[in-house]
Amino acid sequence: MPEIPPAETASKSPFISAEHEAEYRAFVEAHPDIEAVEFLIVDPNGMLRGKWAPGDALKKAFQDGVNFPMSLHGLDVWGREVSETGLHIETGDKDGYCRATRGSLSIVPWAKRKTAQVLLQTFTPEGEPFMADPRQVLKRKVAEVNERGYFPVVAFELEFYLLDPEVEWDDGMPAPVGATAGPDRLRMYGLDDLAEHAELFDMIRDAAAAQNLPIDTIIKEAAPGQFEVNLKHRADPLRAADDVIMLERIVMGCARAHGLTATFMAKPFLEYAGNGMHVHASVLDRDGNNIFSGDAGRKRLESAIGGLLKTMPESLLLFINTWNGFRRITPGSYAPTRAVWGENNRSVALRIPVSSEENRRLEHRIAGADANPYLVMAALIQGIVEGIENKEVPPPPVVGNAYDDGGLFLPDDMDEALQLMARSSFVERALGPLMAKVYQDLKRAEILAFWAEITQLERTTYL
Repeated sequence: MPEIPPAETASKSPFISAEHEAEYRAFVEAHPDIEAVEFLIVDPNGMLRGKWAPGDALKKAFQDGVNFPMSLHGLDVWGREVSETGLHIETGDKDGYCRATRGSLSIVPWAKRKTAQVLLQTFTPEGEPFMADPRQVLKRKVAEVNERGYFPVVAFELEFYLLDPEVEWDDGMPAPVGATAGPDRLRMYGLDDLAEHAELFDMIRDAAAAQNLPIDTIIKEAAPGQFEVNLKHRADPLRAADDVIMLERIVMGCARAHGLTATFMAKPFLEYAGNGMHVHASVLDRDGNNIFSGDAGRKRLESAIGGLLKTMPESLLLFINTWNGFRRITPGSYAPTRAVWGENNRSVALRIPVSSEENRRLEHRIAGADANPYLVMAALIQGIVEGIENKEVPPPPVVGNAYDDGGLFLPDDMDEALQLMARSSFVERALGPLMAKVYQDLKRAEILAFWAEITQLERTTYL
């Protein structure tokens, strides 16, 4: 059988489950001097929100839950209420219960005081999962496909920039570390760049180990100050998405402790490569076998690719979820511009990497590093399963440069992507009706906000 997380066992104690109680008690026994706790919640934009509390408040997250307004999931990227979501004052701005996510309780290594952190998920006042919470959306999706005999195994790769806040680069933006040393500082796969920041990366690895995050490789990427951290495969997509959120927090916290700024912004610099979130995915059957291996498995893999390609334009706004993210999708940048696939080809949207037969998988290369990993994963799982069950047949694979090859161009702006999503029934199947509505309301509000701004370029051109 695949490595499936155990079901939570009911408990007669005030704790949510026996597993939650055991986790809490083991942590407090190991860390009896906790002074503070940071409660963390992921909103539909993939942004962490929450609050700080004294250390003795930690137990509440493992019992009844911590009260938060459910409208937290109806905020735009600037943290402003979007009334169209229907989650705000028109409901009385109700509180829900936010309860600890099992396995997420850990120490915050960079905090000055002894501080714990725990990732929460939102429930309604009636105790039902709140389906505008992206973690609840993915949890339901995973349970649904597990019931049908599909057990996804996934791994995320995240790119980011390290910036020096003491050096200005462009329009007040801090410079990428090393950028002022000259144009030769791209140094892709450069070991010297890793060595220059060895203390920072050691701190990142130590923090990840303390928080049970399975970090694999760390790579110097294709621009000054750009790096990539790869996470190991998990047979639990929910925990894999949790890993992304926690890794982003670790990287930013450790960078700050070293006097630097880390950004996962999809395209912080026009002249340099953008930051991507690549996802590797295979699927196990009930016996733990990779359903993509063998000749029959190869056909299933191609059907999964066909399902993802077919639904790619209408779900693109889940993968490229910001106005800035569409700047990353440019020819020749290793960020795909067409809904095409290929083998061992980094210019396509869906790649079949070189691997052994038993490890055959696909790589989804579209998402920006600032995308919400829970929603990205829900859409990928839905597309893969629909492709397999409908026996989709993809177009021929691209050989060579996919930017010059035929194939369906993906939407290149946020408004077009939103219009395609609004006409889609797939997104509702992937996310559920509430999240599909809330997400579109949030993106529409963000588009209107950008349209309402007159840029400095316009002023310098027409004044």
